[in-house]
Amino acid sequence: MTECDPKAMKKAAAEKAVDEYVKDGMTVGLGTGSTAYFAIMRVAELVKQGYRLKCVATSQQTEDIAVENGIEVVDINDIDYIDVTIDGADEVDPKLNLIKGLGGALLREKIVAAATQMEVIVVDESKIVESLGVKTSLPVEVCRFGHVRTAYGLKLQGCEPVLRMKGGEPFVSDGGNYIYDCKFPQIDKPFFLQSAIDTIPGVVECGLFLNMAAAAVVAHKDGTVTEMKC
Repeated sequence: MTECDPKAMKKAAAEKAVDEYVKDGMTVGLGTGSTAYFAIMRVAELVKQGYRLKCVATSQQTEDIAVENGIEVVDINDIDYIDVTIDGADEVDPKLNLIKGLGGALLREKIVAAATQMEVIVVDESKIVESLGVKTSLPVEVCRFGHVRTAYGLKLQGCEPVLRMKGGEPFVSDGGNYIYDCKFPQIDKPFFLQSAIDTIPGVVECGLFLNMAAAAVVAHKDGTVTEMKC
């Protein structure tokens, strides 16, 4: 790995996670984003080697990539559970609590994570933080109807909610919803904040993933890859 090469760091973490946790015959959750892409491609290699894997996609983008590379994608409603999901994250704290959703797939990612026996996160070291919210905004997916009122409720929690845009229009998630990126000075009580946000009318889901990850595979600038576990 070239030192300080972000792409190589993501690839190293993703491939290590797949090689360590994905076994023949499993049902595998496929994450969304630039780091998860490398995990998808490694899963595709295993399928070509003869692994019998069924996969659940966390976004339409991920499903398209998977199908193009020969991976069998199944409907989450047609399975009992997912053995392991390999996904990225925007922030990871020392207790493996996460912020996810900058890629716009947080609703499906959380549904998949909740159905997963082992959620494995792949990141580079820049995503490791002491406290959530220090580096990135918290994505919150909301209904389009009344979204301005929902944003007001989010602001009362101490953040500055900004409607996510794409091409001059509000970004629309796979679920047909809007996303507000909510910048907090710092999230000191993530469980309390998650409960408060979830009670705001119009909120579909927030990007706090708490007590969901079992392990995080972390790539470092010096070329090493380490692992964090609960």
